[in-house]
Amino acid sequence: MMFTPSAEQAELATMVRDLLRKRSDSAAVRTAVAQPKGYDESLWSVLCEQVGVAALAIPEKYGGAGFTLSETHVVLEELGAALTPSPLLGSAVLAAQAVLLSGDETTCAELLPGIASGKSVAALVWAGPDGSWSTGSLPVTAKQQDGGWVLDGTGAFVLDGDHADVLLVLASIDSRPALFRVDPAQHGVHRAPSPTMDQTLRLTVIDLDGAEATLVSADADVFLPTLRDIACSAEAAMQVGAAQRCLDMTVAYTKERRQFGRPIGSFQALKHRMADMLVEVETARSAAWAAAQSAAQRDEDLPARAALAKAWCSEAFNTVAAETIQLHGGIAITWEHDAHLYFKRAHATAQLFGRPHEHRARLQDLYGLLPTST
Repeated sequence: MMFTPSAEQAELATMVRDLLRKRSDSAAVRTAVAQPKGYDESLWSVLCEQVGVAALAIPEKYGGAGFTLSETHVVLEELGAALTPSPLLGSAVLAAQAVLLSGDETTCAELLPGIASGKSVAALVWAGPDGSWSTGSLPVTAKQQDGGWVLDGTGAFVLDGDHADVLLVLASIDSRPALFRVDPAQHGVHRAPSPTMDQTLRLTVIDLDGAEATLVSADADVFLPTLRDIACSAEAAMQVGAAQRCLDMTVAYTKERRQFGRPIGSFQALKHRMADMLVEVETARSAAWAAAQSAAQRDEDLPARAALAKAWCSEAFNTVAAETIQLHGGIAITWEHDAHLYFKRAHATAQLFGRPHEHRARLQDLYGLLPTST
């Protein structure tokens, strides 16, 4: 099935791509990851104020632009292509959608305008140190104390959690998932950056020791599966953008690199390998766009499409990134070349929101479908 962006979405992609070409080339990305927050704050401000990337999927009544997750998908694909570090995935997608799905009008009205403007960065504590993004068992527990709530436990792999000014936590109340809002500045919250192989992703370990919390939703188990599907769809967009850039880099290099008096791209064996890379990219793009469309419309196919996109795009990106290394030869493993950055991104994103084999198993449980590993 083919999914073609609308004229408006194509224009949005062009706008973001042109901006990133000017402000987020290889040198700029390497400079950004060394910044205190792990991204270029001035670029993030431009993306939010001039393009409105953080506001796209947030309703107008909460300060958003009132579009859908399909438009956010367009932006994430371009950010993935450039490896641009930003809080878009963690704050404007994961955290913002958790707030929206909670249905709590007060929390939506208080938090979403700041997230939509980009002036506030939100982080969601979900996974534990074991890397499990469960919709049932959670690493943080909640209990009532003195008429309020306190949280205990350790959350890991928190996107942009070390500098977020808004902290949302998924915690268990008697083994049932609930969503809480926590002041990250209080004494019961301890945040520590987590070293990552992919330096363009900022991850944090957050320890909660009797942290005071405000209950947002006691029924998080109702919307957690949908939130996971939205996260998988969003990440698939980033993976497709990065895989496309890997293919483009490889084709360009094989036209320039000469061996035996001719460009290596003219060799039949290498043509076949790049054709296989193209198939990986295009099938991944179809899977990602299908998931994005279902996420935007909240249709009944979302669980299957999101699981398929997560499994297929993760492995397709890994395959394409590995081939990029191989076809670039020895230069691709040097720090100066970008190929190794994409290779690290491929391996890192394959772990977020569940590993490919976990989502293949989910497909099997849901519909008896089991996509072949790429």
